[in-house]
Amino acid sequence: MSEKAVIVNHDRLHVEEATPLLEQGAPSRKSLLRRFIWVPILLLALSHDFVDIYYKYIVPGSSSDSKSASTFPDFSHLAAHCAHIPPIAAESFIARQDALAQTLHSSGAAAYIAEPGASAGFYGNLSGSHWGLSERPLLLIVQPQEAHDGTVRANISILTPAFEKTRAKLLPIPSKSGVTYTAWPEDVDPFATALDLLPDLDDTIIYVDGDVRTFIADGLQRAAPDARVVNAPIEVRRLRERKSSEEIDILKCVNEVTLLSIRAARKRMKVGIKESEARQLVVRALTAAGLKDAFALTLFGENAALPHGSGTDATLGKHEFVLIDTGGSLHGYHSDVTRTFALSHSEIPLRYQALWHTVHAAQRAAIVTASNGTVTAAVDGAARKIIKDAGYGEFFTHRLGHGIGLEVHESPYLRGGSDDNIFTGHTFSDEPGIYIEGKVGVRLEDCFYIDEDGSAKFLTAGVGGPASGPWSP
Repeated sequence: MSEKAVIVNHDRLHVEEATPLLEQGAPSRKSLLRRFIWVPILLLALSHDFVDIYYKYIVPGSSSDSKSASTFPDFSHLAAHCAHIPPIAAESFIARQDALAQTLHSSGAAAYIAEPGASAGFYGNLSGSHWGLSERPLLLIVQPQEAHDGTVRANISILTPAFEKTRAKLLPIPSKSGVTYTAWPEDVDPFATALDLLPDLDDTIIYVDGDVRTFIADGLQRAAPDARVVNAPIEVRRLRERKSSEEIDILKCVNEVTLLSIRAARKRMKVGIKESEARQLVVRALTAAGLKDAFALTLFGENAALPHGSGTDATLGKHEFVLIDTGGSLHGYHSDVTRTFALSHSEIPLRYQALWHTVHAAQRAAIVTASNGTVTAAVDGAARKIIKDAGYGEFFTHRLGHGIGLEVHESPYLRGGSDDNIFTGHTFSDEPGIYIEGKVGVRLEDCFYIDEDGSAKFLTAGVGGPASGPWSP
């Protein structure tokens, strides 16, 4: 039986009978070059940085100066936008700790326990980026302590693996009275060690953060069978829900620069670009702006009818919308902005433009409805009514919005059936959409906050706020 081999011959790919190499004799250098010249080309096409080379060598006009040494789209102008915004001050963390301690004291709880994450980040500047979760628990423990004058202050402790104690002491945890570091050796129950900090465990209430992993909560309960280990109640969660002016300033800037990144990336897009290439443009812009945790969902045409993506890598057609849902973080606080737009030379069908304007009207109706004291379900209902009255109610398939802050999605939520109230300091996404599978998807998203006057204001207002048209994101 003869062997078959794929031979590259004068730019044609065909199958020839291949004689074993020893029978042929050594191939010439020219022959080898001709056969294997395609290998580096294939590797290049598969490389992660193909989009960078694409913009350097292939896209006409991708550089304002063809002789420039710059190889990538230049988004460096975005870096200055949030450079003046400071992180949360140490005094603010201490005030949060004392507010938590007062809440614990009022509810009769002996302690609040959290793992590194959003809540520990809020109270102790101990986010998941500071300390990754593993099977070895590291815990933030906050206890209320009442002074002789009746003032309640927070005692802050860290439970740490013994071999990690030195590293734990390097964590930037603010505290008015200092931090106690309690170490547990590997041959000792860490949860019993943690509870040794509490003076009395009989009928004691211990709050754990809602994101604490099950084995942590179970371990604490086993170590203190006479105590009650329960999820922190709404009174504790609300301490984080309503943002201070310091937090609002960060949220404004991170959402503004995210919108500026979308606009900057759009200028580099052309009909024929792939979703993956558009995504890399947006992420590159966010990174240039100084944001961390950058993400971008980029969907073209009918792919946008699936709100969280299709898993394919479509090429943009002339008659298709671009949907970009993107964000990042600044000092731990997140942005979330979505734009559905056309490129300058796109030809979008009028019926799809009409969908865009319906979604835009729904977004506007929501923020007009939102104010201090409004029930969250009413805000969702205001946007939903616009879309339903236009005949597309069945195609608005998700809630209107979510809280945003140290997490991209956090409570409370703008959804039907909710009886949560909106108050000053609350922050939400406002993101109505219409999704017609196999045809088109349109979503517009800006986040807003409730100001001191009780009115809703878009976090992106400083850079123009919501989109004004399909060609004006």
